[in-house]
Amino acid sequence: MLRFLVRRVLGAIVILILISAVTYFLFFALPSDPARLSCGKVCTPTQLSLIRHNMGLDQPIWEQYWHYMVGIFAGRDMTSGHCSAPCLGFSFASQQPVWDIIKDRYPDTLTLAVMGAAIFLIIGVGLGLISAAKQGGVFDKVASAISLTGQSVQIYFIGPIAIYLFADTLGWLPHGQDVNWSGDPVGSITGMLLPALVMSVIFWSNYSRQTRSLMVEQLQEEHVRTARAKGMGSRYVFFRYALRGAMGPIITIFGIDLGSVFGGAIITESTFGLHGIGQLAVQAVLGTDLPLEMGVMLFSATSIVIFNVIIDASYAFIDPRIRLA
Repeated sequence: MLRFLVRRVLGAIVILILISAVTYFLFFALPSDPARLSCGKVCTPTQLSLIRHNMGLDQPIWEQYWHYMVGIFAGRDMTSGHCSAPCLGFSFASQQPVWDIIKDRYPDTLTLAVMGAAIFLIIGVGLGLISAAKQGGVFDKVASAISLTGQSVQIYFIGPIAIYLFADTLGWLPHGQDVNWSGDPVGSITGMLLPALVMSVIFWSNYSRQTRSLMVEQLQEEHVRTARAKGMGSRYVFFRYALRGAMGPIITIFGIDLGSVFGGAIITESTFGLHGIGQLAVQAVLGTDLPLEMGVMLFSATSIVIFNVIIDASYAFIDPRIRLA
């Protein structure tokens, strides 16, 4: 197991280095000029040259990238001041360290992603298991119809409807508010519940159909039929044999969907007015804030890679054959 984890971690490091290199090239080597953006509309050639020198843009691109990577681990001195590790530069718009901005915004996105994932896994897998156990019945048909409908809707469509129905009309849940775990943990959960429910609709609809399909397939496997022939109880066979066989693909699908969860968080945060990484990314793009764009991209990629390593470890724990792959 340890060798498997070491291989996955080393692979993750290589992936992150490649992502950082490609991202840096896209944001700093292609046509936008960070120095001109920082200089403003009224900019003389002398001012532009000075800014380019102060930002290190007059150096070869590989040297710029090296200083950027060293700054992430050791910090660096910049024209805006000393940038402590992990240094992702200073925002063009606010002149604040990008890392400090991300730290301030990330709790909203992390809470939304974790709550949304927990909801869609519980509802989606739960509905899929019940549908597989009662395949062909009324519950199975109704659940399949609901799942198909859920996959067809979009967050920006059901979000306003959910706000009007559950927040404005019934008053069951707040509209959605930023988290404050140190001051109001209960309010942080309730304030994120409606956005998390809305974001999870598309996902649990998919997981319900996937789980049902996998379970129906597993129930037809030879080892499951053998267990039944030996007189084992249907419930025991269902959970001990069929569910264990279906869990591996479900975990794999969940690992693939992690990127989609972060993508869904961007739309959800915009719909509910939350100040998370998603809204920060939109602001950075609209304001052409290159250091902030770069920081958000690297931070999001790192988070997704770390979560995928955890998913791989969980998969290997469930199925020992994966460790030998």
